[in-house]
Amino acid sequence: MDGYQQVFDPVAGSLAWSALFAALPLATLFVLLGALRWKAWKASIAALAVSLAVAIFAYSMPVGQALLAASEGAAFGLFPIIWIVLNALWIYKLTEITGYDQVLRRAFGSLSDDQRIQAIIIAFCFGALLEALAGFGTPVAVSSVMLMAVGLRPMKAAAVSLVANTAPVAFGAIAVPITTLGKITGLDAGALGAMVGRQTPVLALFVPLVLVLMVDGRRGVRQTWPVALVGGAAFAGAQYLTANFISYEITDIVAAFAGAFAIVGMLRIWRPREVLTAQGPMPVVAGAAVADARFEAEHKRRRTGEGSATMAFAPYLIVVALFAIATFGPVKAWLAEHSGWQFAWPGLNVVNAAGETVSSVTFNFNLFSAGGTTLLVAGVLTALLYRIGPGRTLRAYADTVHQFRWTIVTVAAVLALAYVMNLSGQTVTLGLFLAETGALFAFLSPIVGWLGVAVTGSDTSSNSLFGMLQYAAAEKTGISAYLLGAANTTGGVLGKMISPQNLAIAAAVVGMEGREGELFRKVVGWGVAMLIAICLLVYLQSTPVLGWMVVG
Repeated sequence: MDGYQQVFDPVAGSLAWSALFAALPLATLFVLLGALRWKAWKASIAALAVSLAVAIFAYSMPVGQALLAASEGAAFGLFPIIWIVLNALWIYKLTEITGYDQVLRRAFGSLSDDQRIQAIIIAFCFGALLEALAGFGTPVAVSSVMLMAVGLRPMKAAAVSLVANTAPVAFGAIAVPITTLGKITGLDAGALGAMVGRQTPVLALFVPLVLVLMVDGRRGVRQTWPVALVGGAAFAGAQYLTANFISYEITDIVAAFAGAFAIVGMLRIWRPREVLTAQGPMPVVAGAAVADARFEAEHKRRRTGEGSATMAFAPYLIVVALFAIATFGPVKAWLAEHSGWQFAWPGLNVVNAAGETVSSVTFNFNLFSAGGTTLLVAGVLTALLYRIGPGRTLRAYADTVHQFRWTIVTVAAVLALAYVMNLSGQTVTLGLFLAETGALFAFLSPIVGWLGVAVTGSDTSSNSLFGMLQYAAAEKTGISAYLLGAANTTGGVLGKMISPQNLAIAAAVVGMEGREGELFRKVVGWGVAMLIAICLLVYLQSTPVLGWMVVG
């Protein structure tokens, strides 16, 4: 079968015209999702068809190579991404069929009955811990169902989880995006981590306030801003200190605990005037920690049954423990050596402009070290702990697959789209077009990372794709390579919330399949606002105004 050599200006030798064609698949996807309100699986398949047409007719990619690229992307969508999310959702179903999901709701109520504060603790702090250990959609899946368990409406739970999963993403999966960026560019990963640690804390400081605003509007901000600000400041400070002075790999772990402990400590000395519960606002006397009679009676009831609360938290503690073990140096090295099967995708032959084989034609099937497998083991241990019989356990898994069926199609189609765009050269065309702006590229640099994550759903993939582009742009413009590399990572985290695969995951786990377009509209405004803020920050860091923040 004929191979394919990537070309980035195939349309009349013009980068601008080529970028116009390269943008068509993404434009199709977002218009169908956001404006025409198509179901995600239909929109994704349509966008995949457009990307194949652009690859074949505009980029002259052989039909066979284009289809093989799509097949590899679909396979990557199934493993490891769907593999992770299916098992994460299955664990929650085990808590659901035993009633421990309701116990979990009461347990979080013992920390705070206020849904606004619970949103910060669960989606932001606990979600960051899951992002640190697992990544690949796990925090969104788990946080969404936990927020539903404490009483948030499904759509709101999904939206809050997506927006919360921003600041931690750069350091997710033990900072794999940054490590990957270092390998791709040849830059020092520690210095890149430090630079990212001087950008993402700005997001971390304000994300809890945004979550409160999403849950309860302006009233929520007025009543709970001290807790939100304390939690955000603790998280942001821990991110900066850990990334710059300790170890960038454990940044999210330290920040997650710092944020959670700061919030719990704050609640010991201060509470909001009203408490927002699933039943609505409830007054608190004098704005302190002493509640009225109805609230106090409910609170006492929820403080009982500590053993049951431990059992309710057990699955998530098992998840954290297993991921901590799997990422421990010797264990991680052993798993990497004995559990991975790496092979060239059969028949796929794509080389870059220099004639070198592109790395993405190699498929990694690391079954035993995959996050989904760790979650599967956690699920089995949960079933044993809860004494759920094999038949009931398997039925719960089958129900999960059935519930998730259209999401499986969506994620496979989106990753197929991403691989076609990446391997044909469409995505790089878009990035190169933006890089033509010269010194202004510092402002646009985060948008390149955002674009990569919006397409692939992964900050690691975005860094793999655009890392050298950012490095080349730095060489061309004289802007710090560490600044632009970090900007690609930081901008990328904001693409997570609008990535079709993450929208599909969030919608599926809350039982809102087919309403991904509505979810997109709820989060896209927040994502764009944060992206503009990061673009301004990076631009100022490229000038004398904030140049002192750049790693030397």
